Amino acid sequence: MTSSPLIPHGLHHVTAVTANAQANLDFYTGVLGMRLVKQTVNQDDVTAYHLFFADGAGSPGSDLTFFEWPVPPETRGNNSITRTGLRVPEGSLDWWAGHLRGHGLEVTPVERAGRPHLDFADPEGQRLSLVEGGPAGVPWEGSRVSAGHQILGLGPVELTLPGLFPTERVLTRAYGLHAAGTYPDPEDAGRTIHVYAMGEGGPHAELHLRLDPSLPPARSGAGGVHHLALRVQDGEYHAWADRLSGLGLRTSGEVDRHWFHSVYYREPQGILIELATDGPGFAVDEDSAHLGETLVLAPFLEPRRTQIEAGLTPLRR
Repeated sequence: MTSSPLIPHGLHHVTAVTANAQANLDFYTGVLGMRLVKQTVNQDDVTAYHLFFADGAGSPGSDLTFFEWPVPPETRGNNSITRTGLRVPEGSLDWWAGHLRGHGLEVTPVERAGRPHLDFADPEGQRLSLVEGGPAGVPWEGSRVSAGHQILGLGPVELTLPGLFPTERVLTRAYGLHAAGTYPDPEDAGRTIHVYAMGEGGPHAELHLRLDPSLPPARSGAGGVHHLALRVQDGEYHAWADRLSGLGLRTSGEVDRHWFHSVYYREPQGILIELATDGPGFAVDEDSAHLGETLVLAPFLEPRRTQIEAGLTPLRR
């Protein structure tokens, strides 16, 4: 591998797993105040909802998405994405601590990479962490959370791995991330977490690698994370696809997801990494004022709408 001039410019989205789309919708819109910006299906498994929660505009870098699969809870372990950061405005962590506790959630203040965080989990055990700062998001007028406290976008994403190699080599030499320091694991002070950043870094552009060779591999399930995606410029998409294939990596090739374009690669320690473009965006097939209000299908799935809708339980908004 050789150094790459191509560098992702932050996190694009994180896709997780829920066993109950309705309860998932109720929590992320009702408790966390995020906007459902796209209600669709998994394009590779049309029996499963794919829900996209984001800021008021569905901005790239603000998407936390879920596949609905009726599966048991995740068995925690190694070789997995173990915590997703969500960014909130400066000075709002105290408000969020009270808000989350008011909804019966356990909240743990910790420090990660020199920044205060609030760790908590959703009702299915999905591990989340709030951190202040980073680029501004677009407030959603329909949120139950006031504009001054609303979630801005994604924060650092934590991976748990047996060791740095070869993931570190892939991140730095294939994807252009750089080592940006270490900090003690707040869950185990005897362990170290390694930070890898994109560009100038910041909470919207970091992966945190937690190392624990004693753990068995995780088994996917509800409350777990399926994959993470990094943001790439629309005009660099083909160059990224060519770069990864030129390095001999077995990728998905170019995939048109209708709202963005993607390339997937599962690195050697099992983490599925997607590169995703900013455009064309979620308003390409819906009015921006009504994002997520109805089931939307990618054009190639539209001829199967009747069959697909018959297999889904309608969601209450």
